[in-house]
Amino acid sequence: MATSSDTVADVTEECETCGRATPHEVAVEILTESPNPENAAYSREPYRVSECRVCGTTETTRMNNA
Repeated sequence: MATSSDTVADVTEECETCGRATPHEVAVEILTESPNPENAAYSREPYRVSECRVCGTTETTRMNNA
């Protein structure tokens, strides 16, 4: 469940699906990791989300690996 999404930039990145560098929409989202609703408020983490503008492939990377 995403609680916020702000587009950071449209950047060129390598896309494994396309096999070449393509434009991507990059955003930072706060995602809830716990499936338990009682702990959801304590399990939100920032993720970098990159979506290829050519094929739509999305890559999500956790930014805080503590």
